[in-house]
Amino acid sequence: MKRHFKATNTPTPYDDPSTSSRIHIQSDSHELPNDQIEMNLPELPSDPGLRPHIMTYHPNIRERVIRKYLLKGPCQPRNIEFPKTYKGGQLRRFSPTWYNGNANWLEYSENKDAVFCLCCYLFKADLGDQGGGDAFITEGYSNWKKKERLAYHVGRDSNSIHNRAWEKCQALLDQKQQIEPMFNRLAFRGHDESEFSSNQGNFLELLSFLADQNEVARAVILGNAPENLKLIAPSIQKDIVNACSIETTNAIIRELGDELFAILVDESRDISCREQMTVVLRYVDSRGYMMERVIGIKHVKSTTALSLKESIDDLFSTYGLSIDRLRGQGYDGASNMQGEFNGLKALILRENQTRKCPYMAGLFDSVTMVVNIFGGSPKRRDFLLDKQYEKVVEALSNNEIESGQGLNQERTLVRASDTRWGSHYGTLMSLVNMFPSVIDVLGFIVEESTDKNREASNLLLILQSFSFVFNLYLMTLILGITNDLSQALQRKDQDIVNAMRLVKVSLLQETRDEGWAHLLEEVTYFCSKYEIEIPSMTNVYVPYGRPRRRNEQVTVEHHYKVERFNSVIDRQMQDCFFGVACLNPSDCFVAFDKKKLVRLAELYPNDFSFLELSALPNQLENYIRDVRSSEDFSNLKGIGDLAQKLVATKRHITFSLVYKLVTLSLILPVATASVERAFSAMKMVKNRLRNRMGDQWLNDSLVVFIERDIFSDISNDAIIDRFQKMKNRRGVLF
Repeated sequence: MKRHFKATNTPTPYDDPSTSSRIHIQSDSHELPNDQIEMNLPELPSDPGLRPHIMTYHPNIRERVIRKYLLKGPCQPRNIEFPKTYKGGQLRRFSPTWYNGNANWLEYSENKDAVFCLCCYLFKADLGDQGGGDAFITEGYSNWKKKERLAYHVGRDSNSIHNRAWEKCQALLDQKQQIEPMFNRLAFRGHDESEFSSNQGNFLELLSFLADQNEVARAVILGNAPENLKLIAPSIQKDIVNACSIETTNAIIRELGDELFAILVDESRDISCREQMTVVLRYVDSRGYMMERVIGIKHVKSTTALSLKESIDDLFSTYGLSIDRLRGQGYDGASNMQGEFNGLKALILRENQTRKCPYMAGLFDSVTMVVNIFGGSPKRRDFLLDKQYEKVVEALSNNEIESGQGLNQERTLVRASDTRWGSHYGTLMSLVNMFPSVIDVLGFIVEESTDKNREASNLLLILQSFSFVFNLYLMTLILGITNDLSQALQRKDQDIVNAMRLVKVSLLQETRDEGWAHLLEEVTYFCSKYEIEIPSMTNVYVPYGRPRRRNEQVTVEHHYKVERFNSVIDRQMQDCFFGVACLNPSDCFVAFDKKKLVRLAELYPNDFSFLELSALPNQLENYIRDVRSSEDFSNLKGIGDLAQKLVATKRHITFSLVYKLVTLSLILPVATASVERAFSAMKMVKNRLRNRMGDQWLNDSLVVFIERDIFSDISNDAIIDRFQKMKNRRGVLF
């Protein structure tokens, strides 16, 4: 095909023929295939000290790289500790005030502790030392004693190198000055979007519907649009959604402003078995409402702590978020997100570590193995259902269970969801109800010559032990008690005070004090019914596989009651922060305690200075006297209502320190339900029929889909402007 066309070189707006011979960059004379020059543009380094020379990028993607940097804007970190160096015999450092008046081009590199010029990096040719030479492009300028060099770099007239580069930046983003050259290329896609396709996809089908219903639209779209400007190609569809996603995320960042925030992070595999990490921001907006917003779904190459940290750092850098404003973290899932590894630094706080109980971990591992061994084979699953049917018929004939409408329906082992931690309760309950059938089928598998007989044999030993049955009943009891709490925590507006109230009424403490005898009775009855050996409670407890002489001499009863029963319940209760309950406005602020609130403020030394801590007791006195005497605060139900009312009555300004305590308490993550809902949405967007979605396409689709209330408020003009500036278009949208 190439022999029928003559190759041409299309000049770009940043190519200067008079200087092109002076650029000493080696390039390959052979044309590279597109799949070898494509790159992940969102991964371009933000730090100017880490960027490669702009001319090292392949010509086919160089303009996309330039446009990406221009849309992102200069790298201007502010809330960081700038290092001090000796300059002119004195310790000096960079000041963020240098950005003032130079906001459109000045960049700071944390890597090199130097400043750079964005527009000169993108467009300046190798023209010598005028305007500082390469100091503001490759080497960086770090003489903090001489700020006047910035003005010298810019130059006094419009013909300076810097100003000419800045004009090229503006010209590239001005679509009216750009003319897109024509290319002969065929777009390829696996789905049929041809004119006579019965299902062209939602985008084209909706356009067709619009054309049928609207005469004005029909005159300018699809068949009535110019052949080379229909704007319906797959790449155009992705650009439109990407523009919507960027504007949605920017709106969230604007809503956050300079407020403190927490992050909720979790990871899960999509339908293509690619690890996806979702990051949610939790913050209090300007109206006093607690918000949880998804800002990104990012593919992580591995789930190690270092890889996750790099991904979070990249998101923070992309959206200009500072770790200094981070006040809380919520994690669910893999242990590498719990703060147990070195290298996570300030992002993963030590106090958010989750202590694990080895006995309960072993229980859930065994239950998962049981579910997998039956779920992996339709034959074994059907055999289990047949056995369960026989057990139910036998129990009905012996009057051991009742019959009636809706009772004794066919059931199977329930697999716990990766993203719904409350679903473990259903898994354990199904195992308790189907226990004899599970044992019978595992025994049958052991007798068969299959690849699962050894695994089934090990599971039989584990399941038919007193230790396993005790753990099974203990966790079923605890998860059953806290089931209402689990359901309530799925609400994204849940605050820490309401969560603590639910924990108090969940009867955990009462179970710890009075539930031991009843639990032991149930476990003993279960073991007797299915002929499982019951140890004597007065004997010395010996852990499995360990010699007796090397262990502390405790009785079996002490081990199961103190080290398991009491320990597990205590760990369920001790993770709740009861200190912030003093802010609860219920019953005319009956829980108010000035000393505890001052102590709470002392836990945030970065947010309360010494003078503010000194002034806090008096402000608390004035605050409680005011709100107790005001009708506006008489019927509040939670700390969330309190924050909204403080803002509505302008008292958040009068009692600014108290309001800061309220917001700090609100942003404490209670649960990761919003992240779990994002993964539920991911299963709908990226399904078996769309399992080849790229990571950026998935992120853009999910952000718009999940945060549609934010997206609905974004103007069409903002999206059109973003779409227009992404790349050169053959036409200008109005």
